[in-house]
Amino acid sequence: MSKIKRMERLIPFTEEHKMYRQMARDFFEKEITQARLEQWDKDGQTDRDIWEKSGDLGLLCAEFPEEYGGSGVDFIYNSIVIEELARVNASAFFASLHGDIIAPYILHYGTEEQKKKWLPDIIKGRKILAIGMTEPGTGSDLAAITTKAEDKGDHFLLNGTKIFISNGFLADLVIVAARTGQGQGGVSLIVVERGMEGFSSGRKLKKIGLHGQDTAELIFEDVKVPKENLLGKLNQGFRYLMQSLGRERLALAVSNQTGAEYVLDLTVQYVNERRAFGKKISEFQNTRHKLVDMFVEQEMSRAYLDRVVMMEARGEKITVEASAVKLQCSEMLKRHVDTCLQFFGGYGYMMEYPIARAYIDARVQTIYAGTSEIMKEIITKHVGI
Repeated sequence: MSKIKRMERLIPFTEEHKMYRQMARDFFEKEITQARLEQWDKDGQTDRDIWEKSGDLGLLCAEFPEEYGGSGVDFIYNSIVIEELARVNASAFFASLHGDIIAPYILHYGTEEQKKKWLPDIIKGRKILAIGMTEPGTGSDLAAITTKAEDKGDHFLLNGTKIFISNGFLADLVIVAARTGQGQGGVSLIVVERGMEGFSSGRKLKKIGLHGQDTAELIFEDVKVPKENLLGKLNQGFRYLMQSLGRERLALAVSNQTGAEYVLDLTVQYVNERRAFGKKISEFQNTRHKLVDMFVEQEMSRAYLDRVVMMEARGEKITVEASAVKLQCSEMLKRHVDTCLQFFGGYGYMMEYPIARAYIDARVQTIYAGTSEIMKEIITKHVGI
């Protein structure tokens, strides 16, 4: 797209990694066109076939064991998929939420029966996942959830409401954080399946951006959930959620970093072609200096992010590091896309230009998976303050 020369990555990509990237790039460039993105925006959700085609190619849950249908590879393969989706501006297709964030709950905490029952279809994209944590009155305070799962002997009776749930309309399985006791130690994870009586998706939420990514309000009214759908141990849900948030934040950081690089590529190409006052926009000093500032920050940010990706691939604990890269990359994307849009002038405000989609989709990145303020609170403990 552009002529930007970036440093060689710190991640030691193998030939297999490179072949996998090329396969993913070819597939996404063919399947996720501008026309299709616009249609998803109108529909307020993606097509199910993009999930199934991605699953058939091994682009979902690649690191999962082969016995369940995965490829048994490392997290670097997952990061490649996230990057390639960001390069086609495909924020509507939230494959990372499905494969990198939610599915591992079942892999790590599920019984063997649960894994055999659900994982093959999850990996193939035939069953789409959502996770129900946020409630209308809780925000980032997961310990304050009120959705209740009452023990009825052979089943739980689930009542409550979840909000801002990505993949909420398409989801076939929803992992619900529900109260089964008091305080942080009284939260459990329960898997609710599409079609269970009393479970419904409420209104489809209208958002500033991410128009093609379905976001729902989920309603549970006396839903009878079999005890076999308890994920992990009773009252251990809060601990499971806390242990898994690092992966979620890292996945978003990877997407945000690549998204920032994408908008810089778009802008460099545009300012080298667009003319004003008798010369290219790229020939104005203000343009050149601002673009260089963004390039330098992106290169430094990429170096730190790649180190954290390698830590995750090695199975190291990344709680603080993931919070740091999520903070850095999301705030950087928000600033850079705003600066880049300015160079497009009025055209940057038109939805037919990809920069406009990137701009409206970027705003939420500093909010979900933990706000920037929450990320800073986590990091302060590491700093010693």
